[in-house]
Amino acid sequence: MKRGKLRVLLGAAPGVGKTYEMLEEGRRLADDGRDVVVAVVETHGRAATAALTEGMTVLPRTVVSHRGVELTEMDLEGVLERHPAIALVDELAHTNAPGLRHAKRWQDVDDLLDAGIDVITTVNVQHIESLGDVVEQITGVAQRETVPDAVVRGADQVEVIDLSPQSLRDRLSAGQVYPAERIDAALSNYFRLGNLTALRELALLWLADEVDSALKSYRAEHGIEGTWQARERVVVALTGGPEGETLVRRGARIAARSAGGELLAVHVSGQDGLRAGDPGALAAQRALVESLGGTYHQIVGDDIPRALVEFARSANATQLVIGASRRGRFAAALTGPGIGATVVRESGDIDVHIVTHAAAGGRFALPRVSGGALSVKRRLLGFALALVGGPLLTWFLVAIRNEDTITSDVLAYQLLVVLVALVGGIWPAVFAAVMSGFTLNYFFVAPYYTVSVADPRNVWALILYVVIAVLVSFIVDRAARAARAARRSEAEAELLANVAGSVLRGESAVPALVSRTRESLGLAGVRLVDADGTILATDGEPVRDGRFDAVTVSRRNGGPPAMLELHGHGLDASERRLVDAVAAQLAAALEHTDLTETAREAGVLAETDQVRSALLSAVSHDLRRPLAAAVAAIGGIRAAGSHLSADDRAELLATADESLATLSALVTDLLDVSRVEAGVLAVSLQPVDSAGVVLAALEELGGGPDRFELALDPDLPLVRADAVLLQRVLVNVLANASRHSPADAQVRVSTSRLAGTAEIRVVDHGAGVASERLDDMFTPFQRLGDTDNTTGLGLGLALSKGFTEGMGGTLTPEHTPGGGLTMVIALPVVDADDEAVVPR
Repeated sequence: MKRGKLRVLLGAAPGVGKTYEMLEEGRRLADDGRDVVVAVVETHGRAATAALTEGMTVLPRTVVSHRGVELTEMDLEGVLERHPAIALVDELAHTNAPGLRHAKRWQDVDDLLDAGIDVITTVNVQHIESLGDVVEQITGVAQRETVPDAVVRGADQVEVIDLSPQSLRDRLSAGQVYPAERIDAALSNYFRLGNLTALRELALLWLADEVDSALKSYRAEHGIEGTWQARERVVVALTGGPEGETLVRRGARIAARSAGGELLAVHVSGQDGLRAGDPGALAAQRALVESLGGTYHQIVGDDIPRALVEFARSANATQLVIGASRRGRFAAALTGPGIGATVVRESGDIDVHIVTHAAAGGRFALPRVSGGALSVKRRLLGFALALVGGPLLTWFLVAIRNEDTITSDVLAYQLLVVLVALVGGIWPAVFAAVMSGFTLNYFFVAPYYTVSVADPRNVWALILYVVIAVLVSFIVDRAARAARAARRSEAEAELLANVAGSVLRGESAVPALVSRTRESLGLAGVRLVDADGTILATDGEPVRDGRFDAVTVSRRNGGPPAMLELHGHGLDASERRLVDAVAAQLAAALEHTDLTETAREAGVLAETDQVRSALLSAVSHDLRRPLAAAVAAIGGIRAAGSHLSADDRAELLATADESLATLSALVTDLLDVSRVEAGVLAVSLQPVDSAGVVLAALEELGGGPDRFELALDPDLPLVRADAVLLQRVLVNVLANASRHSPADAQVRVSTSRLAGTAEIRVVDHGAGVASERLDDMFTPFQRLGDTDNTTGLGLGLALSKGFTEGMGGTLTPEHTPGGGLTMVIALPVVDADDEAVVPR
């Protein structure tokens, strides 16, 4: 039986209209004469969604009793028995009640597809299994119901049902998504504007990747090798040379010319490891690629042009950027066309950019001949084997010599040449071949004990010996090089893996790099010294008598370079390459450390400055008003003298008393400022119970349950804050909410956790604030009234915002659904292992 087709409607969040779209599509198909049934639909009380099911064939659900609760689920057996052409199945990630055939609804859908039934279903992006951790990081909510990626990716059709985040929030506020009692909590938690924007981007990117994979699969299945320029993909070929940075930046500019352009950098290394670039340069170029938003790839291939073109085709690249050849004319004439010419010839419809650079077309120079891969010890051993083995073999063969043994004699000397080549390489083998030729002529070719080259065969024999020696030694040399490269690569991989593991385990990057470098190279000690002589990191024994190798670590931000000092033994060429790679990583780590320290210092200054600025801004306004009121009241009493009535005198004294109390509070704030300036008073951050501070603020205000409604989370962890400052912020915010909320409406105070922060929400149902004035409300002294002394201290929300941000939190206004203003105080929570004694 032919398997049914699966169509998935993917949404970024609940309420975007997936179920509505599914039902509309079902009605359209039914109108076209298709057999469509509603296998299961979850309306969640939405009248518009429920109305769409009217007139459609809705199959009855099966009822399952679980722990005394009646649950209704999709009747899988009933759908299979009915066997429609198309079944509408809502909420693919749903978990079935215990006792049914399958635990998950997507498994039920798989059975329907196996039965030949087409299925249209819905799922939200947060339920895709591979995205669970990303969604939890965004929303702070872990998803228990998930669908394997393979199920969604295996669908015949996936569509995103899109709705802008603000439109979704408007629908939620209008009661079109959740019941009224759930709207406030939803808007303030999961349905925050930032959350919805991130989830929407996640859904669109997931579908874009799925479309890209489908395109690659289609091209592979149909044998299409040509490039389809669906979007600009630029591949930059890196050799590890100095031109790499120029090529990467040129490629980035090309990719940026079109929307959605991608940058990919690739380095081709030989299978024998002999074509490795400078590891330090490659590491720096990789960091540059990633900083420009690109990706770095390393592939293995002996044929560089073919490997580059094949990689570009596999990535569906539209542009390939390579550097102009560094060879001079003489080298090019000897070795033929270069990599660039071959790439251009084989690239087909991929545009190739050959970029010139400072190292292109080098000066006239003879081709460089590299030294042998074998050690001096092995070459000497080869000569020794030739000098000792030759005479011993000659003595043995002369002892058994006759006219019929010439063939075995020749093969015996040939074996000696091969053995010498295997041990010592080319030069001992050539020496053994020449000596063997003369020895055979002297001892085994008549007339004996004379060297005669009259017979051309003797000359050919000598030539054959030399050729054999060269060929065998060449193979030995290549094998030795490959082994050396493998050891070097293993050491580099081990070093970098150890460093990465150390950082992932929580160790600081710079000390981890220094420590693992010493361990990997077997050194006595390694230390990193700054330009001013400060030791940034050290491991092992201290440096003595200035006997060490030094490598410069240049900071990328232009700062003074540091020195990496290594002592214990001299570094060979391969170890030097490892150290260069470490130096490149240390440069990046030092830059990160410098930036982190600068940010920390700036953060401390900013926190202090926010508190000071808020207080000093308050003084310029509030000091004048109560002072003027007090002076006027006392002046009135003095001027009127005994002519004042008792009531007038009492009123003036009350005004003076109230104004002087306000002045006292302002002087207290000024003293706080002076302490901050002197470095005596600072924001004291420590673990604080937010519920306790809320209750203390309400007690200070004298607010009772008739005015304030509390919804405090008992499981909320401690927050990192200054308890005194937090109470002052809450008193101000609660007083404002109470003042502007109607007399018959309670002010709601709730606490909740969102990812790594705790939120204190103060919700009023007053007149609210217009959207365009939300930012202005934090300007000092933006009040409804400004003519009496009953509106509080007068520092305004600016002071509260400054205190909150000084504690590392935020104070954010939001519209209350149905009218009013919600003030959200967000503070970082304290990790369990960092909790200290809570102040009482």
